[in-house]
Amino acid sequence: MTDTERETVPELPDLPEPSGPASRPRERRWLRLLVVFLLITIPAGYLYISAMQSRAGNGDAQDEAAAGLEDGWPSRLQRRIYEVTVPPYAEDVSHFETNSWKSSSLFLQFTTTHDKFQQWLNDRGVHPSELEAGDVTIDQDEADLVGWNFGGKHHWAGTVQEQDKPRPTLEITANLDNPEYPRVFVVSTTSP
Repeated sequence: MTDTERETVPELPDLPEPSGPASRPRERRWLRLLVVFLLITIPAGYLYISAMQSRAGNGDAQDEAAAGLEDGWPSRLQRRIYEVTVPPYAEDVSHFETNSWKSSSLFLQFTTTHDKFQQWLNDRGVHPSELEAGDVTIDQDEADLVGWNFGGKHHWAGTVQEQDKPRPTLEITANLDNPEYPRVFVVSTTSP
């Protein structure tokens, strides 16, 4: 070959990198690593966030309990879950809810008339004669949680309505110092 013939030989164009089956394992490996990373970090992140919220929630519930009962009626959902109502035109209505893994409780207090209290008991399936004079059915730990004081010289009467699970157990205690306007205290507790 002469020098001129060498000059006329065209150069080959640059070939693109292979994109066929030889390059796929590298892409798949990267994709697999990404999927494994996400499968590990996302649930771990949710667990961490849940743990922090749960930890903060316990302090909030304790602070709320220390602050006492919340004025007003429980929500409709709470009344349905705990199977409690408030008589129409009741006064001084307050409530508080606690939740734990073992059980949940709704604390409720209200003042009503004698007749409406009798009707309220009947609606719960409790005959008014089941109230035992001098019986405080709410224990001291429960009372302390919301600041109730069942001591002193008062006319107490109470009863406990136990029902098959998952229906709640109702502890009912009434202050009958003024029998025409009883002050009613209820703890309704559900267990899974």
